Amino acid sequence: MQSHVNKPKRAWQRMLSGRRLDLLNPKSSDIEIEDIAHGLARVARWNGQTSGQHGFSVAEHSLFVTDILLKIKPDAPLSWQMGALLHDAPEYVIGDLISPFKAAIGADYKVFELRILDAIYQRFAIASEITEEVEKLIKRADEISAFYEAVYLAGFSIDEAKLYFSQPTEEDGDFSQWPLTLEALCVAQAEAEFLKRFHHLNES
Repeated sequence: MQSHVNKPKRAWQRMLSGRRLDLLNPKSSDIEIEDIAHGLARVARWNGQTSGQHGFSVAEHSLFVTDILLKIKPDAPLSWQMGALLHDAPEYVIGDLISPFKAAIGADYKVFELRILDAIYQRFAIASEITEEVEKLIKRADEISAFYEAVYLAGFSIDEAKLYFSQPTEEDGDFSQWPLTLEALCVAQAEAEFLKRFHHLNES
């Protein structure tokens, strides 16, 4: 019987594109947008605890955050929008851990996540554009997204969501007349919409 004791530990994941992404030392050359879109469309937000026939995917969340970014700052450059679209892209290989679990794991998880995100930003030539100011703006859009997702998809009452998430303020802009609709898409549609937005931003 063959022993498994001396087998080398594998720290990479093989993608459908054929790429092998080293999770400990990710290289931008091993990242493809098709792999990202495929993975994010299959990762569910809120651990899948959302209403509707389909899970609300990280791909769809990324589109929503990008829309909110433009609501906050309508003249946001294309690179900022791309940063928002890709802000959770590492989850195509590491999954979407809910915030309470991330807090329990500690800082090591964040370092690991940021290393992959940096490689992704390098791959699509926006790393130098995503300054600390832009990161804060994307984070704010992400926070607002979590509030709306909690209320419209994850079963939170508005009062309960206000306790744990951050609803828009006057400084964020006027969201009162925003035609907000949140409905989880099927995997194929979420993947297609994510890729469509990416190519629009990349080719504009």
